[in-house]
Amino acid sequence: MRKACGDQAHLKTILATGELSSYDNVYKASMVCMLAGADFIKTSTGKETVNATLPISLVMARAIQDFNEVYGIKVKLEIGIAKMFMDFASLNSVCSQWMIFFRLD
Repeated sequence: MRKACGDQAHLKTILATGELSSYDNVYKASMVCMLAGADFIKTSTGKETVNATLPISLVMARAIQDFNEVYGIKVKLEIGIAKMFMDFASLNSVCSQWMIFFRLD
C-alpha cells in the first residue's frame, strides 16, 4: 500500500474496531495496517454499533509501541471521539512517547 501511495501522500487506515470481535483481532489488524505502510491508524468510521473505546485504543496504542520497538517506525493513532476526550487524555499521558492525535469531530 505504501508503494502505491508514494512518499508524498499520508496513508491513513480506518479499522472498524467494533466489528473485529476481540482485542486480539484489533491488535492483529493494527499490525497488518502498519506492516502495509500506514502512517496513521484510526479507531473507526463511527458507523458501527461499537466504536472507539478506551480498551480498544489501548490495544491499538500497544500495537504501535510493539511495531515501533521492532521496526523503529513511528505510526500515529488518530482518535475521533470528542465525548471521551478525558479518557483519551489519560491514555495520552500513559503513552506519551507516541504521538496520539485527538480530532474533535
